[in-house]
Amino acid sequence: MTKKWWHDKVAYQIYPKSFCDSNGDGIGDLRGIISKLDYLKELGVDIIWLSPIYKSPFVDQGYDISDYYAIAEEFGTMEEFDELLAEAKKRDLHIIMDLVINHCSSEHEWFQKALADPYGEYADYFYFRPGKEGNAPNNLRSYFGGSCWEPVPGTDLYYLHMFAREQPDLNWENPKLRQKLYDMVNWWLQKGLSGFRIDAIINIKKDLDFPDLPADGADSMASCWRMVESVDGIDAFLTELRDETFRKHDAFTVGEVFNIKEGELPCFIGEDGYFSTIFDFSAHSLSDGKHGWYDAVPITFEKWRDTIIQSQLDVQKVGFEANIIENHDEPRGVSRFLPPYDQTPAGTKMLGTISLLLRGIPFIYQGQEIGMQNAKWNSIEEFNDISTIDQYHVARAAGLSDTEALEVCSSMSRDNARTPMQWSDAPQAGFTTGTPWLKVNENYHTINVASQENEPDSVLNYYRSLIALRKSPEYRDVFTYGTFRPAYEKTESVMAYYRISEDKRMLVAGNFGEKTAVLHLEKPVKKLLLTNETPEYTADQLTLKNCQVVVLELES
Repeated sequence: MTKKWWHDKVAYQIYPKSFCDSNGDGIGDLRGIISKLDYLKELGVDIIWLSPIYKSPFVDQGYDISDYYAIAEEFGTMEEFDELLAEAKKRDLHIIMDLVINHCSSEHEWFQKALADPYGEYADYFYFRPGKEGNAPNNLRSYFGGSCWEPVPGTDLYYLHMFAREQPDLNWENPKLRQKLYDMVNWWLQKGLSGFRIDAIINIKKDLDFPDLPADGADSMASCWRMVESVDGIDAFLTELRDETFRKHDAFTVGEVFNIKEGELPCFIGEDGYFSTIFDFSAHSLSDGKHGWYDAVPITFEKWRDTIIQSQLDVQKVGFEANIIENHDEPRGVSRFLPPYDQTPAGTKMLGTISLLLRGIPFIYQGQEIGMQNAKWNSIEEFNDISTIDQYHVARAAGLSDTEALEVCSSMSRDNARTPMQWSDAPQAGFTTGTPWLKVNENYHTINVASQENEPDSVLNYYRSLIALRKSPEYRDVFTYGTFRPAYEKTESVMAYYRISEDKRMLVAGNFGEKTAVLHLEKPVKKLLLTNETPEYTADQLTLKNCQVVVLELES
């Protein structure tokens, strides 16, 4: 494997709207991010991923971009963005941004010109198609519910939107449109960005015949991802995108990619892959319901463990994936992956250790490093997320009561990750001096940065030690390039694995069960490197209590 500059890095995702508000308007901003760069440097991260900060009407929280070359006023100015780049560079921090090029906003100049001339040049930047017998061109259902097609006023045409109706899909079959996107990507990279997280990129290839698909719901529609899974030919688009942009700048790219076909992983992250890495969503997909959140199945420890192990074994033959516990589109990992008896500071440290020392690029989401959890939601009116509101109505239509539907949304909503960052126990968790755009989690009095800063045993300081271990000169190589090998798979409650290089053998083991677990050691312990509570061990035996996690160097 050719070594790359990003292989040994740790990334941190910022959701700007909820990170730090510098001017009291209730919305996080660039000036707030700049004020926290020293905090991030001390945490030990190297790459900062900013969720969208482009100009947008915020129908889908900035993933509906109305101007790719402008910063949203809510976040600040281009001059402040340039200052952020400069200040990050001083601290040897890399900035990457979201790249949203499957769709844009209906307020974008291109789409407005398309509406003004539905049969003209700009209409072909999108998918304008005639209806069928007065109805939509086909029966695709959007990711946010309802038809993927919206009428074009004054015509018999419809336009395609796989997300919200205000997010028309861009027509990647149009070479002129593709070139404009590439010009934009290169403009940002030339400005000083180190790369991008690429949003929803698997959706850019469509079946241009737009046939009806077998219905998978009572609405006689089919989920649009079924078209994505059935169509071929995305490789030409992604190869051109890579060659015309990322490769020219040695950029770090992480793709949001679902629905990869069997055997395609090397094309995405292999030696000559489209992207540097893609996110591993295998564990998160375990809670996908057949029809929505309301029929999602609980995630068992055994299934979670087996899924991560299999993913690691598959991927290490090919390249690197990006490992996450949570992000802006997922509920908090502590609330999702830990049983109630493990949702403690010790359990939070254990989950973090297991994730950050896997083979791949660790991504930490804001607040994860202090153990932020899902919020308590009292009514559907408290939610802001378009997807959550859709899933609430899906659950109600399926027969769930208001209380039941609210419970489903409370556990699965993306807004759980979007509640403001908890900086202190001051009003509004120190996030803002004004009224926050989304409510603050009620537990900010007990879970916040300020209270953990000076507490040696806090989750925050543990994360600092964990990251420092991964990046330490002595162990950086084994945790970056070392082989992943599962261990103690037959136990009821232990998630454990080895990271092995030519001269080192590391054991990472955590007990997710309520009962004490006793493990027979394959090799004698050379050194205890990290633990959330000092364990008992002998030359050939390790005892782990509930929520106990260890990182051991064994004799090789």
